[in-house]
Amino acid sequence: MSTYRNRSFIAWCRRYISFSLIAIAGLLSYILFFTDNSVPDTYVYDREIEQKKNAIKAANDTLRYYQDLNRRLTTDAGTMEQVAREQYHMQRQGEDVYIIK
Repeated sequence: MSTYRNRSFIAWCRRYISFSLIAIAGLLSYILFFTDNSVPDTYVYDREIEQKKNAIKAANDTLRYYQDLNRRLTTDAGTMEQVAREQYHMQRQGEDVYIIK
């Protein structure tokens, strides 16, 4: 019985598996896993693209904030005083400033 199964398996392999099928499978596996456009590399590149997009979005948000601050500094004296007090610890004459870290 074992020899019959062994012969039928060999017959099945000869019938359905050819050299061209093995060559195509080998070529596909080479392309999918060992070239510059492989599946794992593509996954890594997609993650890097998402990180770069998030960095660009954060940079654009920061740019808009500073553009708005610059516009307000040139048009509003109160904003200039607020920035000078908060960021540069400036004070009016006779005024005490306490810095808490």
